[in-house]
Amino acid sequence: MTTTTPRTAVLGEPDPPPPPTPPLPVGTHRPRGRLFAAVLSGLLGLGLLGGAGIGTWVEQRAAHRPLPADAVYRKAGSLWRSAPVDSLFPPVLAGQATGPGGSNRVWTRIALAPDADCPAALAPDWQGLLAATGTGCTRVLRATYTDATRSSLITVGMVFTPADAPATAALTARLTAPPAYGFADGQRAAWTASVRAEAPVVVYTVSAFADGRSLDAPRPAEDAMKKDATGAVAQAGLGHEAKAVADRIGNGLALLAAPPVTPTPEAAR
Repeated sequence: MTTTTPRTAVLGEPDPPPPPTPPLPVGTHRPRGRLFAAVLSGLLGLGLLGGAGIGTWVEQRAAHRPLPADAVYRKAGSLWRSAPVDSLFPPVLAGQATGPGGSNRVWTRIALAPDADCPAALAPDWQGLLAATGTGCTRVLRATYTDATRSSLITVGMVFTPADAPATAALTARLTAPPAYGFADGQRAAWTASVRAEAPVVVYTVSAFADGRSLDAPRPAEDAMKKDATGAVAQAGLGHEAKAVADRIGNGLALLAAPPVTPTPEAAR
């Protein structure tokens, strides 16, 4: 082996340029494989991006689509365990022009019962009515309020049922005087009960004198609110008290049962 440099190479000089590519004969074309592959890759990429965009749009639409009314109704049946107690029974209730003669009223919550099984919280006639109509009963919530003068007491209750809207509505006009909480049943003065359309819940109230006096059978609140109504219950406005507290608790429940309003992607633009 030697270390001499070959004759065909000269140190320090660049390599000669490659020979030019000879022209193609007339009527022939260079291969377009690379160009085709690049175009195809681009189209596939656009397709994937478009598919992902459509999928995201569909997901957003589904997330903002309102629940069916029956699903909203069923979901409201679990408010007894999911909603804060102060949203179900606010510590203070205010009623503008809800007393006799359009007077203003304010009620303060003074007692709050733990959520209870239906047999422990409801009178036998209510239990029988729920069973007879096939409504059933899931849970009962109760609280007691007093007015600003501390002269009246108002029990308010929520009876949650597992039934659908038609079955719960069948209770309308069949409900009797509800049980009391915070005072004895013999002290009941006026009462009202209604089936809420927004949730499978019966809201009831019953009022009493705070001094604990015993009364005859409790009167429907609407009767005690009539202008020509007589007697201590009507004159003390205990029918007004029961009706106004029931309305406020029921309206608050309706707000909790309503699905949240979220803007659609189109409205947010």
